[in-house]
Amino acid sequence: QVQLEESGGGLVQPGGSLRLSCAASGRVLSFNVMGWYRQPPGKERELVARISSGGSTTYRDSVKGRFTISRDNAKKTVYLQMNNLKPEDTAVYYCFYNELYWGKGTLVTVSS
Repeated sequence: QVQLEESGGGLVQPGGSLRLSCAASGRVLSFNVMGWYRQPPGKERELVARISSGGSTTYRDSVKGRFTISRDNAKKTVYLQMNNLKPEDTAVYYCFYNELYWGKGTLVTVSS
């Protein structure tokens, strides 16, 4: 079992920044993929970004150049730095581990 604890969501104005963190505990393997999905209000869950233990990254097109995913393997933690936030980034953000384990979600609201 792997447990994921997210933090960092909140309310921010358009153009602002937030950083999400997700710490993994339990049976965390050395080789894994962690990342973030999000679910906007009334919409399906969608991949935001993922990062492998080796550092390879994938982003959805709409966040490229604005979001940066990174990880600290020693701390078993993945981060999502979100800059130039837009109202359409409003969603519940879910951390995942190998797309098998999921965090409870953290709400990001972008509004003036």
